[in-house]
Amino acid sequence: MEKIRSLITKRWSSDVRLDGKTAIVTGANTGIGKETAMDLAKRGARVILACRDMEKAELAVSDIVREMGGAKVEARKLDLADTKSICEFAENIYNTEKVLHFLINNAGVATCPYSTTVDGYEMQLGVNHLGHFFLTFLLLDLLKHSAPSRVITVSSSAHAMGRIHFEDLNSEKQYHPVKAYVQSKLANILFTRELAKRTAVLGVTAYAVHPGVVNTDLMRHIKRPLQLIFKKFSYFLKTPAEGAYTTLYCILTPDSELTSGGYYSGCAQAVCARAGSDEGTALKLWAVSCHLLGICWR
Repeated sequence: MEKIRSLITKRWSSDVRLDGKTAIVTGANTGIGKETAMDLAKRGARVILACRDMEKAELAVSDIVREMGGAKVEARKLDLADTKSICEFAENIYNTEKVLHFLINNAGVATCPYSTTVDGYEMQLGVNHLGHFFLTFLLLDLLKHSAPSRVITVSSSAHAMGRIHFEDLNSEKQYHPVKAYVQSKLANILFTRELAKRTAVLGVTAYAVHPGVVNTDLMRHIKRPLQLIFKKFSYFLKTPAEGAYTTLYCILTPDSELTSGGYYSGCAQAVCARAGSDEGTALKLWAVSCHLLGICWR
């Protein structure tokens, strides 16, 4: 069994230190985000856990500090389903932080029943794409000031099933939880591609990652038959720590060995679906996202 599992999960490690570096990890109170924050803290980075549920976030901070005394970690309130909260979080960061070297857009929702964000966006589009799009926009000046810096956005191989439904981006005409999810994951890749082009001369690089099929509570909304299947074969799923490998790879690997705007899976650059390489769609999505958020980001 262990031999079979070793074929599924590629081991990876790095001894790179991050002393003096500052990172923000969204959705870091549990799962892949928490493991990412834990690893960065072990390497000496100052890590801000950006979370909606502050009670769970403080528990995560306690866990990390218990794991390694002297860890420089703290929790800050961030609700990606509320643009006011995103603005307040960004203002707080500018008031307290002089540098930001890594922004890890990790938080996400998956295949949930239909609902909308505070601002009226379909929840998966609103949190997974628009929330992180807006957060990155607001923190870009600090990222530029701290260059070289990186933006890592957690996507999914499920993006290959996605299409950007410009005619019904908010799923107001018809909603299917899987269709909305894969659209949002495709949007993550298109955002990363366009962001890399726009920040190439600023010293800010961008990467989209597929963490693999990971045993986390992100799967809580899938239908019961699938939940039973996942539970039965959970031994073969990646652990949250293993799911963080590719994110960490894109944080720790030298710039010369990475391609900004690229899609990474299994700690290596991967080929994304054709839809994720469509420059016209990426540009249009960027413009539509700016319009929805009421911002100008050239």
